[in-house]
Formats: sequence, structure tokens, C-alpha cells
Amino acid sequence: MAERRQLFISCEHGGNQVPAYYQAYFLGQKERLASHQGYDPGALPLARMLARELASPLKKSETTRLLVDLNRSRNSRTLFSDISRRLDQAEKVRLITEQYLPYREQVTEKINSWIVAGAQVVHLSVHSFTPVLYGTPRNADVGLLYNPGRIEEKRFCQAWKRLLKQRLPELRIRANYPYRGTADGLVSSLRGLFNSQDYLGIELELNQAQLGAGKRFPHALQSGLLETLRELFPSD
Repeated sequence: MAERRQLFISCEHGGNQVPAYYQAYFLGQKERLASHQGYDPGALPLARMLARELASPLKKSETTRLLVDLNRSRNSRTLFSDISRRLDQAEKVRLITEQYLPYREQVTEKINSWIVAGAQVVHLSVHSFTPVLYGTPRNADVGLLYNPGRIEEKRFCQAWKRLLKQRLPELRIRANYPYRGTADGLVSSLRGLFNSQDYLGIELELNQAQLGAGKRFPHALQSGLLETLRELFPSD
């Protein structure tokens, strides 16, 4: 077992920016870019707050996932959107080379450096989800996603869920919802590189129904997440 625990925060869908080179492909797509299809509203402000208050490194992307989805594997059918699938092969290679690979390689290298130095890394990937999907309401306010077969991840999320329920009893907090913790994603890929004792890959999913002014989550929710993480990562 590692002697210390290191928190690392990432936000793969933090913004809806379109690099200048690709803007011609997004003419008339303003509404779509501003929706969940373009990014995860509320995720980046929350990730920044947690990273700042917990003195944790943050890796983020503010480029729209409608270009290339950093939270998908290379062979995923949703790696490119219906917009970016129209790009020719050379432009797709450019997206992978300039956007996708640098992000994922930098995350991997950072995590590996901590593990080599003797730390257990808890990687918290911050996301948000739509209140309704294909006409079906999502039955949760907070989702904690992990791989049930990795005991350290399971224990961490069980402890976090208990603390959150104590602090935020009015919220619906669920495990592996609204997605499976083993579904395709950055943390799933990293589990294939690092063993379960050294690396804990957790996805935090928040229901966008809770977003308030400025597309930010309410103070009580942010405070509850922060204070419970402080209990799980006590300062020396």
C-alpha cells in the first residue's frame, strides 16, 4: 500500500470553445455548442473550486467535445461527432495529434510520476449530466462512478457516499449512475495502465437540473462536496 494519497482532478468536457482552424465547420451551431452536446455545463467551475481549495492539480479542456471527445477511447464510435466525422482523414489525424493525445498523455504521465514517487492516486474526473435522456428523467442528483471490481475504488466511493448523505440528506446520491463506472472513459483507460492499489479512477457526475445563475452549482452542493473530500484527504 502506498504511504500517501494524492488527489488529482480533471475535467474533460469543461468548455465549448472551437479553435480558429475549425470554426467554419460550426457555422449555425451556436445553440448546440451551448448545450450538453457541446460541453458539461457547471463541471469546470466546480473542478476549479475543488482543485483550488484542496490544493490539487487540475487538468482541464475547454475545447468542445463536438470536435473530439477526450473521454472516449480511440476506437469509440463517438470519439468524433457528426460534425467532426465530416473532416477528411488528415484533419482527423490533426485533431488526435494536437488535441486528444497531448491531453491524455499529460494526464497519464502526471499520474505515473506520483505513483513512482510512492503515492496512491485518486483521480476525480468531473462531469455533469442532463436531467432527462430520451424522455426519461434521471433519478439522481449526484453520481459516483467506479469499477466495482476494484476494491479500493469501491471503498472510497462508499465512504464518500456516506459522508455526502450525512451532509446533503436532501439530495439523491447514487453509485454508478447515470452511467456504469466501467463504461468507456478516460479513467477506464487508465485502469488498464495502473494497478488497483496505486490508481483509483472516480467519475463525479452532477445533475444539471441543479445549475443556478451563471451555470454554476449551488453553494451548498459545492460546499458539501468540498468538505466531504477534506474528510477523505485530511491535511498533514
